Amino acid sequence: MTSDWPRGKVQVTFDCEDPIALGRFWAEVLGYPPPDIERWHAHLQKDGVAEEDLNNWCLIADPTGASPRLFFQKVPEPKVVKNRVHLDVRISTGGPSDRERIDEEVERLSKLGATKVRSVVDGDGYFVVLQDPEGNEFCID
Repeated sequence: MTSDWPRGKVQVTFDCEDPIALGRFWAEVLGYPPPDIERWHAHLQKDGVAEEDLNNWCLIADPTGASPRLFFQKVPEPKVVKNRVHLDVRISTGGPSDRERIDEEVERLSKLGATKVRSVVDGDGYFVVLQDPEGNEFCID
């Protein structure tokens, strides 16, 4: 990949069925700019990727480079087991209205295609486990 995408120190890669759709979903979740598909395809074509394979990958990035890039790659097999690693999306501020903020975010993400798995109350803490449109677990806290 070229240096004109923010690099950061960490890139998280998702195996998936539809890289572009999942990239768009996660861009919304994280507040990243939507994937620039035209630019991405031009980059892939420059690297010799065939036209029929252009939708096999998608990249989203925090424009500041402070947060990790997310890379989505098409794989033939479906997801069949629980993730061994998952993302925690941190929106809480440590205040008394955190539960309401978390529930509002869960509602927003559900409209984008996330599925709520369960809510967890742990002492004074609260978080919600969700799945993205392809079944990858993540938490909102």
